[in-house]
Amino acid sequence: MNCSTPEALERSLSSLHKVGVDDVAHLVTLSVGGMTCSSCSGTITEIVSRLPGISEVVVSLLSNSATVIVARKDLVGSVTKAIDDCGFEVDVIKIEPLIPLTSTNNSTKTGPRILSLRIDGMYCQHCPIKIMTALKKLQPDITIIKPLANHLDSVIEVSYMPSPPDFTIRSITSTIVSVEPTLYSVSIHRAPTLEECTHRMQRREQRVLLQRLFFTFIITIPTFIIGVVYMSLVSADNLTKLYLMQPMWNGNASAIEWALFFLATPVYFYGAGTFHHRSIKEIKALWRKGSATPIIKRFTRFGSMNLLVSTGVTVAYLSSIVVLGLAATQPPSGDGTRQETTYFDYVVFLTMFLLAGRYLEAYSKARTADAITALGSFRPAGALVLSPCSASASTAPTVVPPNDPEKCDVAHDNGSLVASPGFKFEKVLVDLLEVGDVVRVQNGATPPSDGTIVSGPETSFDESFLTGEAQLIKKNIGDKVLLGTINKSRAVDVRVDAVDGVTLLDQIVQIVREGQTRRAPIECIAGHITGVFVPIITLLAIVTWLIWLTLGVSGAIPRSYLDTSQGGWIIWSLEFAIAVFVVACPCGIGLAAPTALLVGSGLAAKYGILARGGGEAFQDMAQLDVVVFDKTGTLTEGGEPRVSDAEILLSSVPEKTLLGIAAELESASSHPLANAIRQYAGEHGAVSVVGNAFDEIAGKGVKADFKEMQCKAIVGNEALMQDHDVPLSPDVLQVLDKWKSEAKSIVLLAVTVADFDNEFVVAAIFAVSDPIRREATGVIRHLQEQGIGTWMLSGDNETTAKAVAKSVGIPEMNVIAGVLPQQKAKHIEWLQRNGAKRPSSRWRRMLGRSTSNERCVVAMVGDGINDAPALAVSDIGIAIGCGSDIALSSASFILLYSNLKTLLILSDLSRKVFNRVKINFMWAFMYNLIAVPIAAGVIYPVGHARLAPVWASLAMALSSVSVICSSLALKLYREPKIQL
Repeated sequence: MNCSTPEALERSLSSLHKVGVDDVAHLVTLSVGGMTCSSCSGTITEIVSRLPGISEVVVSLLSNSATVIVARKDLVGSVTKAIDDCGFEVDVIKIEPLIPLTSTNNSTKTGPRILSLRIDGMYCQHCPIKIMTALKKLQPDITIIKPLANHLDSVIEVSYMPSPPDFTIRSITSTIVSVEPTLYSVSIHRAPTLEECTHRMQRREQRVLLQRLFFTFIITIPTFIIGVVYMSLVSADNLTKLYLMQPMWNGNASAIEWALFFLATPVYFYGAGTFHHRSIKEIKALWRKGSATPIIKRFTRFGSMNLLVSTGVTVAYLSSIVVLGLAATQPPSGDGTRQETTYFDYVVFLTMFLLAGRYLEAYSKARTADAITALGSFRPAGALVLSPCSASASTAPTVVPPNDPEKCDVAHDNGSLVASPGFKFEKVLVDLLEVGDVVRVQNGATPPSDGTIVSGPETSFDESFLTGEAQLIKKNIGDKVLLGTINKSRAVDVRVDAVDGVTLLDQIVQIVREGQTRRAPIECIAGHITGVFVPIITLLAIVTWLIWLTLGVSGAIPRSYLDTSQGGWIIWSLEFAIAVFVVACPCGIGLAAPTALLVGSGLAAKYGILARGGGEAFQDMAQLDVVVFDKTGTLTEGGEPRVSDAEILLSSVPEKTLLGIAAELESASSHPLANAIRQYAGEHGAVSVVGNAFDEIAGKGVKADFKEMQCKAIVGNEALMQDHDVPLSPDVLQVLDKWKSEAKSIVLLAVTVADFDNEFVVAAIFAVSDPIRREATGVIRHLQEQGIGTWMLSGDNETTAKAVAKSVGIPEMNVIAGVLPQQKAKHIEWLQRNGAKRPSSRWRRMLGRSTSNERCVVAMVGDGINDAPALAVSDIGIAIGCGSDIALSSASFILLYSNLKTLLILSDLSRKVFNRVKINFMWAFMYNLIAVPIAAGVIYPVGHARLAPVWASLAMALSSVSVICSSLALKLYREPKIQL
């Protein structure tokens, strides 16, 4: 298969998407807001997966999304209700039937097009009638699927057959606008994408947090002045301080305590309300009637960061209420003053720091998930489209008319090309383009969609968004250009080949989106830890309170430790428990892996690598031991192999007829060698012959009947000849051995001949030269220097395979040749059991899979259908360029272009990403292992040093934010400087 053209890559990627209709299962994509840590995503996963009719649930914390497979479409409501009951916002983004993959190419769709149009500017009940009347004049070219009900219903759905430039969506929009040109405007109405819904939720969450933070900050100012400045920094004889310390309302509660109570109460109920609301919903969902969660699990796996924060703030607030109530019911003290002993100021400061931390965390998390947004930025807003000067389509509301002197004769920027007489270029929105439209792509512009150059001089395009390298690619008439590439030379005219979300860029976005939902094994470990984190911290806080209370009441610690006049040891020991609740941070543990992996997948896309396998693929790639290469199309260029030598051995049949038979047989195969045979036959005057009953034999060749010639024929490798008992003379074997030693692939043609009792005889032999990739030798050498083993698996003969291996530096003993597709998978499994491991990677299984430490991590690099079984069974399947559809669907990573140097970037990036994951985990674990004991008071006996709840909340906020910032630092990654 040709692996060097953008159109082939686009055709292959499009096969990875779901099309058609299934009456049973549906894939539901949801946008979920309010998740803070992996406990939240784990709660949603557990609750939804227990619903009837649910077969799979995947929740992504960082992309604020979830995908659910439901048995029936009517189950979607129960899914959204369950998520809402857990305290999270949820929107349904898309519901699509789930059916097997197909190779249908929608990018060249020529059938009817169905679109929804949004009409703005309608002001009365007569507007829809006038619009519908105008549209009916376009029938039968247009069919109205959903008419306008009234002037408040602004969306109409239509079906039509595009025929650019005569009849397009612009013809329809201009017809609508012509009814009231000064009032009406028309745009394409599309459902919001997952990213748009996610960003909307993120902005809403940030806005809510910011509002509460601002409210709390305003109250923090008087709280700080009263509770800190006057109580700690102002001299004891200050009149204001003395006034604030006076008891109020016939009780012993001072004015300062009442003031702090009135300040803290709105903060507790409004400022910290978001934590209370979500934690209550989590508990209610866990204990709701009919819950399928086992009783024991309800006590051992519950809550999230919201519950810890809410509990800490609530304990501080309620204990202060108790102290205030006790003081208010007692008579004033003898001296008329009283020291403030409540935690009301803690409630205010605590909430402020928690909200500040949560806001920073939400903002930072949104930054980690901008890979898809960055890809979307390549899409231009408008396009210069060729339209008839007199056509009604030219009056579309989005058109920017050209100047009169150039109205119908618009020159290229180099002055060499003009529009055809009677046509003009006008600016329209990209949404209004049709397949078949001709658009002008000027110097410095990007094509508005995928297309083919139809006129213009030779130019150059920057395709760095695909390859990661700012290398200019020459383009001529007939060449494919892609949305996202940039014209760096003279203007050209391009025919649009894809609309409606089926461009290569759209497919890349979809694959990146899907890959980001796939979790690494190490994330599962973090999920288990955070699942029991809240119960453990709750238990530790209670134990901490009881220990200090027991020590105080029993007299085991000096009474001088007691620094409160109300509540005694009960209230005093609560401060340690509050600090434990607040300082503990499961967010850092839960965010350690997904943030780094999300940034990593975005970086990979930047360098032309699509991570379909998500986090698991990155983790395996970081622990790589062995890379296995296919030969044809992987180590060799594969795109344009050529027949370098040929010999006709059967004189009883004309040479051109034999070449025609060979070409007809190879027409049933998409293998690069088949392309070479067909091309050679065409160049040497092959006559046209018709075959039937074709039978492609995987890994060997093709067989067919030729009834007009009363013979059968086979074409393929030596293994196919052996299967059919085709004799090879010593002279033929000598020629073949010579070609093999020159690293050429062998193709043999055999036909049945009446003179030989209708037995197969060799009719022709061909040597196909497939140049070795220039970078292959350097890539192999660099992998070997890293301690990674290199192997070759090929269906070609052993001599040719070893010759290629020798030229690129793969050891001869590491070459496995003459294998069928299913045998390739078995050899991969053998390598996984017996392959040599990198010395530096023996530690890896402690954090990954549960399999033996002796297991070897194997990557398979290939591009063809015969590589698909090996790609599927390998730990990491890597599909090169525009390999076959099946190969791409079996791969963990897709390298958009066929430069093997990308493999080195992938290996280096994976190690960097996984090292960052380990750093994040180490920091998150060390923080909790150190901060929780300090908050519990283990160092309090030494100098009465304790971690006050206020500072505990600040530490907790900085902990999760620091993990996110650590992952964001990956964006500084630069590809390694490799000399190949």
